[in-house]
Amino acid sequence: MKRHYFLLTSGLFLIHQTLSAQEHVAHSTTNLGTEQIFGLLEMPFLAIALIFSFLTATRLKGGKFGSGMTLLAWGFVVMALGHLHMQIAHIFDYNIFKNIFGDTFGNYIWFVALILTWGLSALGFFKIYKASKI
Repeated sequence: MKRHYFLLTSGLFLIHQTLSAQEHVAHSTTNLGTEQIFGLLEMPFLAIALIFSFLTATRLKGGKFGSGMTLLAWGFVVMALGHLHMQIAHIFDYNIFKNIFGDTFGNYIWFVALILTWGLSALGFFKIYKASKI
């Protein structure tokens, strides 16, 4: 079981590199604008959501609710990494993954990362929904 979590964690760690392939205009300024400040303010809340989603999944100790919450938590990990990447791109005008993977392959990887986030979240909510039906 721990090996499964290690492989999943390693895979998600590698996927975070793909999240920079999205196309957007980044601004490099010496002063942080309102957009950048609000973007940075969301990061602590994403960290809190990650912490409590994994704490909740652990407390539920598996089962139908726990497995659904675990899927949601991993979906939040991919989402948080994507938001972190976007903030780096906006503030420092440096797109990490576009520089690593190039324009074309980076866009494909970005698409896979989006699908992974949405898929993990949807599957987690579906499992919780099925478990809550009486």
